Amino acid sequence: MTEVISVRFRGGSKTYFFDPRGIQVRMGENVIVQTAQGLEFATCTQGNHEVADELIVKPLSAIVRRATENDFRVVEYNRKREREAFDICEGKIAEHGLEMKLVNVSVGFDSNKIVFYFTADGRVDFRELVRDLASVFRARIELRQIGVRDEAKMIGGLGICGRPFCCAQFLDGFLPVSIKMAKTQNLSLNPTKISGTCGRLMCCLKYEQNAYEDAAKRMPKVESFVQTPDGPGNVKGVELLRERVKVSLDSAPESLKTYHACEIKVLRNGKGSREGIEIPERTARFVEEREEEELLQPVFSTSYYTDDHLAEAPRREKMGVEGDGKPRHRHRGGRGRKGPRFDGQPASAQQMPKKQGGQASRPPKQQSRPEGQKEERPAGENKRRRQPYGGGRRWNKGGDSSKT
Repeated sequence: MTEVISVRFRGGSKTYFFDPRGIQVRMGENVIVQTAQGLEFATCTQGNHEVADELIVKPLSAIVRRATENDFRVVEYNRKREREAFDICEGKIAEHGLEMKLVNVSVGFDSNKIVFYFTADGRVDFRELVRDLASVFRARIELRQIGVRDEAKMIGGLGICGRPFCCAQFLDGFLPVSIKMAKTQNLSLNPTKISGTCGRLMCCLKYEQNAYEDAAKRMPKVESFVQTPDGPGNVKGVELLRERVKVSLDSAPESLKTYHACEIKVLRNGKGSREGIEIPERTARFVEEREEEELLQPVFSTSYYTDDHLAEAPRREKMGVEGDGKPRHRHRGGRGRKGPRFDGQPASAQQMPKKQGGQASRPPKQQSRPEGQKEERPAGENKRRRQPYGGGRRWNKGGDSSKT
């Protein structure tokens, strides 16, 4: 085991091991390390830890020191030079008429080397361009041609998923991706849907490829002859992740039925003839175990309210519950009603509120008539009249209505 620290350079996602030489470095600190290109400014991604000897490429480079305030000022000055060098190089490229696109400029920590990254369709003769740049910057000039994937990694951006590019966030290197992966995952072969911003196939196609390949080994192929709980048929579609198949039954070929992988028995995998294939008994159905869901009681059910609920007067008034635990129905106008009110007494026993001036809102109850004596009413007045509790209109049976 060897004690190392892991560092990452600017614009890269790959980590490198360096010998700490007894210096305790914490994650997130900036250090100056010695590389084959000279001194470089890096960020520690993992502090002092031990790794196996076979994971180290010897000789192991060492760190020089922790970054100081002067080192941060040097880095800021180099970033300013990079912006100036980018504008100057673009002007020189236009002067020489070269068919190349400048992508990025990197200035070394010691300012002795400047690297220009560009993309081009083919080979470009940039010897004259290098001489002009060397005379301007008085440093070692290097022009490096990169691909469209490296361009997307340097520039960065958002993918069609809405997240930053994987290559610019965490990928150590570019994964090999092929169109066969899209076919295995049953994706659309439309290039605009399976290609990234760089114009190449999306790197995320590789993430779930192993799971799809493992599922494909257990699932039948399309046009396979299978036995189902409803009889024999041919497979017309396969859902690898859900492990389901769509089968066209011999008894009903016009419609497709979906079955779980454990419900079918493969009699012939892939296309072919059915001759000589013995059809076994129908397979059992797959029953998914589900927990019984608890049914919620209605909020306004009388069984929902307990003594504790009814003891809260404000809530009882708000929810519409009477003092005896029964729902209250409010009537506005119209005919009067009989039955229990707030105190459970009949409506006739209630004292009606009085209006201003001391007059009752309803006439007093008349004395009972002697037995056999009829009530005498003026001519034209109806025999029956009802007065509503809530005011409004007095409805006369067979006559006109009048306002109170």
